[in-house]
Amino acid sequence: MTTESEENIFLFVPNIIGYTRIILAVIAFYFMPTNYVIASVCYVVSALLDAFDGHAARYFNQGTKFGAMLDQLTDRCGTMGIVAVLAHLYPKYMFPLILSMCIDIGCHWLYLHTSLLQGKQSHKFIDMSENPIMNIYYTNRVVLFIMCAGNEAFFAALYLLYFTPGPIVLGLSLFKIILYLSAPIMLIKTGISLLHCVVASKNLAIIDVNERKKLSTKAE
Repeated sequence: MTTESEENIFLFVPNIIGYTRIILAVIAFYFMPTNYVIASVCYVVSALLDAFDGHAARYFNQGTKFGAMLDQLTDRCGTMGIVAVLAHLYPKYMFPLILSMCIDIGCHWLYLHTSLLQGKQSHKFIDMSENPIMNIYYTNRVVLFIMCAGNEAFFAALYLLYFTPGPIVLGLSLFKIILYLSAPIMLIKTGISLLHCVVASKNLAIIDVNERKKLSTKAE
């Protein structure tokens, strides 16, 4: 009697891309204090690969919860790593940089965890896609790419400027130009993260109220 072999989720193409991103990020973190060229190349490539794992998941029909979680954790840890380095390189701006890390990690964790607790969708839960701005953010892949790439570009440019002004374009440092252009995107993305936190907190409160009602009903 023959049995069908089980799929190996860990070897799905998008997940292999995710492992590659992790390896590149680790290399980048290792070289950040000593070799900004290797560090920046590895970090930027790792960040850019984020745009390909989703396409691979759809193309090969290999979307998985493990892959989604791997992608989310890689994104958050990658950004956290470079911001931690920036807090060391720019001690004067340590407070806002640490605050940025806390907002990024805390808000995304709460939103993701609350989404899992929600289970089946309910009309009582707040859906951010109903907001026109958030609807574009969630449904337009170009907008999402610009937001994520702009956020990473800000921190990468700030890192590079510590070591070199980079190429000069029309008398201005290219890295400074990237920094100034990406700063508004970084601030907007931070605002979106805070919005995630507010919505997740409200949805979590709805879950608490529903659970307390069930307990109260059982007690009667």
